[in-house]
Amino acid sequence: MTRRTEWPGGPAEPGDGPEFAGGPTDGSAYEPGTGRGARSGRRSRGGADAGAGFGEGAGRRARSGTRSSGSPSSSRAERGEPRDQRDKRDKGEPRDPVEQARNICLRLLTGTPRTRKQLADALRKREIPDEAAEEVLARFEDVGLIDDAAFAGAWVESRHHGRGLARRALVRELRTKGVDSSVIDEAVGRLDADQEEETARELVARKLRSTRGLDRDKRLRRLAGMLARKGYGEGMALRVVRQALEEEGEDTEGLDEPF
Repeated sequence: MTRRTEWPGGPAEPGDGPEFAGGPTDGSAYEPGTGRGARSGRRSRGGADAGAGFGEGAGRRARSGTRSSGSPSSSRAERGEPRDQRDKRDKGEPRDPVEQARNICLRLLTGTPRTRKQLADALRKREIPDEAAEEVLARFEDVGLIDDAAFAGAWVESRHHGRGLARRALVRELRTKGVDSSVIDEAVGRLDADQEEETARELVARKLRSTRGLDRDKRLRRLAGMLARKGYGEGMALRVVRQALEEEGEDTEGLDEPF
């Protein structure tokens, strides 16, 4: 075995660390016989620079040198995928218009039902080709994600009991949402005249107290106008308001005329 000769006080060989030179690592000179280094009074610039070369910067260079070249972007580039398509994929935007249409519809249907026309209008606004839009809409109808009949039935139930809307107002709203006339007729037909009149009475009863103190004709106009805005016919509105006023002791003579 060859023994390494240590030279007291001599300069360390370039590249020697503590495991090789056996001396201090702070850049100080070695004092023979003491086993410790004497402080040099100033730090070696070269030692600091050398340490920096093998410290954090070197670690970063080493890590960057071993980075895998098989990342998704580089793989797509190697396959010759166009840059604009890679950018779209990186942003999470599908390239296939059918896939785009499907994603748009699913987002719109999350939390609330929509009619076929509402979804078709949204796809047209996003410039989805008609063929792709039709394919997705037809598929969604097949699996029950689009059901205009169910939508219309639920709409009538909710808007009549929640807002007190009459059949005429419900028909108008469903038409604006693109529901077919036959589907509207079926949904609104479930609301019979007796139920509609009972709802009108409830609306007038809730509003009646706020009209007390006004003259009779003004009360009539205010209550009947409220029913008209909710889609109730003139004849039913007048009849319901007259009965409510009579129950309060109002003189309703002459209130048979149209308001």
